[in-house]
Amino acid sequence: MHSQIHDQLAGLDLSSFSIGPAPVGAADFPTTEQASQTLEAIWSDLFAMFSGTALEADAEDIGWAFVNLFHRSAQRKSSALDRASDEVRALLASADGSEVHTSDLEDQVERAQCAEASMLAMEEMREIAACLYLNEFGSSWKPVSSSRFNHGAMLTSALVEGREFLRARAASKRRAAMPEGTPVVFAGGRPKFASDHDAKAFATNVWATLDKVRDRVPDMVLVHGGDTKGCDRLAASWAERRDIAQVTFSLDRRMGARAGFQRNERMLSLDPRYVVAFPGNGVLERLVIEAKARRITVVDRRGLLGTSPRAVQQIQP
Repeated sequence: MHSQIHDQLAGLDLSSFSIGPAPVGAADFPTTEQASQTLEAIWSDLFAMFSGTALEADAEDIGWAFVNLFHRSAQRKSSALDRASDEVRALLASADGSEVHTSDLEDQVERAQCAEASMLAMEEMREIAACLYLNEFGSSWKPVSSSRFNHGAMLTSALVEGREFLRARAASKRRAAMPEGTPVVFAGGRPKFASDHDAKAFATNVWATLDKVRDRVPDMVLVHGGDTKGCDRLAASWAERRDIAQVTFSLDRRMGARAGFQRNERMLSLDPRYVVAFPGNGVLERLVIEAKARRITVVDRRGLLGTSPRAVQQIQP
């Protein structure tokens, strides 16, 4: 019996047969509704358990780490996608028209598509978790040392030619790293307040000001320093609630005392429609001066509790 099976297999033409990953489709991943329901249930149970215990003080750190699980997974899939894309590029450069080469190229494109589909699924779950974080703690979730890209809808189909795949991949990365829209620069420091009432009034003024700017610039992209405290945190939370794209410019500590001024230059190089200024330090004052010199409209809210300085002057006797 064994000999018969061996003879039958030996007679088969298996030269073009290979075992690889099965094609990945939308049905292979959880739906948005499934992901939302599951993550909401986990989040609710987790923080209900912390409530009233000694771990309640660490709840925000744990919530941040929960979102970061999906962010790191998306990053790993993005790296795998980059490696697969490099392989596609190399195979295209060495194309000889043979059947074997064509088959290798198709396999590599399929691997890249699998990695991309997984990356998009992880990004979607991260965004769901980030929304839960925002609702729980009132601030926008931000990774420590990387960007929070969101590549959007699935870009690849079940079958795509190698060069088309690379073009789609490059366009996707550009769109994720540079959101389309009109830049609006936001700047402010870490103000201190005499009471919770003053702090709430200031936060209300930040959000109200940004709402008015968005009314004038419906396609705005919010550009800020990415500070996890103070004014930047308030602005980031507003943008998250309003579904506004954000671009952050962190300080380059290697520049020493020049870091803040270099960041000003980088933000103004985007040619923003407005610069929205709340109270800050001397670097922020220089940003306002430079913006006016470039004829960029400044929305000045460096007055009392984030109001216009002119308003304060008008009520003085």
